[in-house]
Amino acid sequence: MQLFTIFGNPVSHSKSPLMHNLAFQGLGYDGVYIRYKLEDGSQLREKFFELGISGANITVPHKESAFKACDELDTFAKKVGAVNTIVNRDGKLYGYNTDAPGFLKAISEFEDIKRVLFLGAGGTAQATSVILRDAGYEVTILNRSVKRLEHYKKEGFKTFTFEDFKINEPFDLVVNMTSAGLEDDYLPCPVEILEEVVPSSKACVDVIYGKETPFLKFAKERDKPTKDGSDMLLYQGIIAFEYFTNHQYSFDEIKPYMKQAFIL
Repeated sequence: MQLFTIFGNPVSHSKSPLMHNLAFQGLGYDGVYIRYKLEDGSQLREKFFELGISGANITVPHKESAFKACDELDTFAKKVGAVNTIVNRDGKLYGYNTDAPGFLKAISEFEDIKRVLFLGAGGTAQATSVILRDAGYEVTILNRSVKRLEHYKKEGFKTFTFEDFKINEPFDLVVNMTSAGLEDDYLPCPVEILEEVVPSSKACVDVIYGKETPFLKFAKERDKPTKDGSDMLLYQGIIAFEYFTNHQYSFDEIKPYMKQAFIL
């Protein structure tokens, strides 16, 4: 039996074990998926081999550490500098990013979206900003500190800190890319900024799933269409499962089993 896991901190809330185990069971694949709370991202590679893992997903805050842990990277992961899926092939770690295509698919239901504001500049934002730009969206990054924004500036994105933020045109979509609201009641940025960007937006998305975060509550109170991270999680999980099983199953074969995790 092959062992798979999710590395992160926190991971107790993660739906990934249920999603993948339902798919293993439903498709008759000899695998089991667990969760592993990893406090130090620099130990990721060591733990991978120590535990005898065949494949792993990586969640906050270790996506950039996962990038460094890999021997080989696919073209997109290399381009964005963040990895959320690793597969062990003959003792070599191969890194992929399934967050970004999952996110792109998840927001495709919103119409007439062009200008997107990301609240937060971590590993998830790193990958999704690139894939959205490649797909024709205009992406602006807003973050608390300037240091995290250096990478985005080099890549040619518009960037702001809380202190220097200014809005020229309304944003069509506002996305919380931070963990604010996951285990607390915090908003992802000062309320004054949200008051400026949310009322004029067409929709709001939070990458956190399975709960109404303070950010989503704020958006709903202003009658905005909202979406949590469930679809993004589902789609990125399906793509990761394809890598884990060496593409033995198609997206549409995997989807009905993984989807059950959201109704159980």
